[in-house]
Amino acid sequence: MNACFLSGLFIMPPECQLFGTLACHLCELAEEEIMPLVEHGLLVELMDISESETLFEAYGLRIPVLRRVDTGAELDWPFDTEQVVAFLR
Repeated sequence: MNACFLSGLFIMPPECQLFGTLACHLCELAEEEIMPLVEHGLLVELMDISESETLFEAYGLRIPVLRRVDTGAELDWPFDTEQVVAFLR
């Protein structure tokens, strides 16, 4: 994983998953908030909940949701880039 420089701290960001669906306006907004961090080394796997009944049941009413792979912690929408940075610490 790439190291990055976020808010003055040299860190190794955790891998994340972004749960959402295609053609979801809020999911697109969430991706826009996360994109600057991806450009600095954050690894985010986009998870389409429509492809899994289990994921759809778990996240269908909550998307978009950002989940840390290392801890399982989740950040529900709405969030901004600063909140994501704090979530990753």
